[in-house]
Amino acid sequence: MSQASEDFSKVDVLIVGAGPAGLAAAITIKRLKPELAVCVIDKGAAPGNHGLSGAVLEPECLARLLDPLIPEWRETPVAREVLPARVKSDDVLLLTARGSLQLRPLLKLARLLGLGYGRMIHEGDYICSVSRLVAWLSGIATGIGVEVLPGFAAAELLWQQATGRAGGVRLVDQGRDRTGEPQVNFLAGETIKADFILLAEGCDGLLSEQFIAAAGLRRAGEQLYSLGVKELIRVSDEQYRQFSDERVVHAMGYPLWTPVAGPDIFGGGIIYPMGDNRLAVGIIAGLDYSYHDFNPQDALTLFKAHPAVARYIAGGTVVEAGAKMIPEGGLYAVPRSPYDGAIGRGNVTLLGDAAGLVNMLKIKGLHNAIHSGIAAAEAVAAAPAAPENLAVNYTAGLERAGVLAEMAEAKNFRQSIARFGTLAGMGLALLGRLLPQFKVAPDYTHLAGGRSYPLKPSRPFDKDAFTALAQTAHREEEPCHLLIADPTICRERCLATYGAPCVTFCPAGVYERIGDQPRPANPSNCLHCKTCQRKCPYDNIRWTVPEAGGGPRYTTM
Repeated sequence: MSQASEDFSKVDVLIVGAGPAGLAAAITIKRLKPELAVCVIDKGAAPGNHGLSGAVLEPECLARLLDPLIPEWRETPVAREVLPARVKSDDVLLLTARGSLQLRPLLKLARLLGLGYGRMIHEGDYICSVSRLVAWLSGIATGIGVEVLPGFAAAELLWQQATGRAGGVRLVDQGRDRTGEPQVNFLAGETIKADFILLAEGCDGLLSEQFIAAAGLRRAGEQLYSLGVKELIRVSDEQYRQFSDERVVHAMGYPLWTPVAGPDIFGGGIIYPMGDNRLAVGIIAGLDYSYHDFNPQDALTLFKAHPAVARYIAGGTVVEAGAKMIPEGGLYAVPRSPYDGAIGRGNVTLLGDAAGLVNMLKIKGLHNAIHSGIAAAEAVAAAPAAPENLAVNYTAGLERAGVLAEMAEAKNFRQSIARFGTLAGMGLALLGRLLPQFKVAPDYTHLAGGRSYPLKPSRPFDKDAFTALAQTAHREEEPCHLLIADPTICRERCLATYGAPCVTFCPAGVYERIGDQPRPANPSNCLHCKTCQRKCPYDNIRWTVPEAGGGPRYTTM
């Protein structure tokens, strides 16, 4: 391939996505079968640039990944830098407009009683930066012979309906102008052929969704999403000391949910210590909200101003920012083959967030992503000459690892809240597995034209500054990767009914109203969160892959 010094146009194993799941798979395959050619491609400019989610990580998954390869890894300087502390104090707060209630004793009681809410306690977990974790794992993978290629964006999975398998992946074209015409530096997207293809793109991946449709995979329930917006804030020595580098905070209630009066949005706030006097502060908001003018960044502003939060960050400086979607539909939303129940089909399978392996009772999925990568690797290693068995063997590996059993514990949690609202849904979720499956509608169907988010900060959120701190970049002359299927719907229906909510909810200010036409006026600002694709009330926006190397460039988030 012309972007690299060697020819990787045919490999044994191709992994799309260099996140924790994809790199765990690559490392384990190379350990078990060093003779296999393993290639990992990622659309980010450098390893970890698109890693935002997470920040608390169960230690068992890293032990399972690294102990057989590097027994002394815990004592290495890089491990101590990437995993500087473990959670000793896990505060779970219920916020009112001015006060807070500590819920940790109730969660500990829930754990003693065997109730699902006891899973929300994170004591003993590593506190980490996902972007740094990915950069570290990428280095390990490269060191044992895996080809990790950042700056390679995949545009198409080459699915062969007749054989029920994929032949490879086609990369995105480089060097087209805004109208799609080739420029002098045009380079057609090359094809990488592979026997095994592991899709580890993260939430709502382009190839993953292509594969689900082409291979006929089915979800038992709707995939639900949330949007997380996060800022990394440098605070004073005293503020950081008071917070502690062994403490995390998860908050629910204000400003997303208050009983009776509203609003009613599932989600909450987070505060994680990231070392060097920096606190990661964020809001995660379920995209099944109904308020046409809701902006999660406004909720972040209100959360930061709350007395329980402001004491630690007042006067601080925001040094990095970002946004990303999270798949929350749980076990019912995991795509499966109708033929054998596999999470994939033939020689292609879905890992981590691409499969939706987030446990909402634990409020995390990073550990499952790593376990899924290991399971996929073991499936490859067990039958390297039988790629057609990959998906079935991988699914069996997830069963053995306990991933699917863990997911089953939370299978009704998010659906209960989506169906009945936060207060009633949280109460019903106590019944866990005893509940029937609730049918819920896609996130984009929930907007109500007359409903406004009742809480507003004193001044508009500065999206330009937020986007600049994400260091996102795309070539200005390249075609717009955000496609509006029917602009007349935006102009004649959405604008009149909802006021063009994409202008409000996009965290990067990509969308603007120009005259009477809402449009993606600033595609180079895109953070690749894909919220527009899942929250447009007419399902009228499609996110396609931009040229390789574009998007955010997170380093510490």
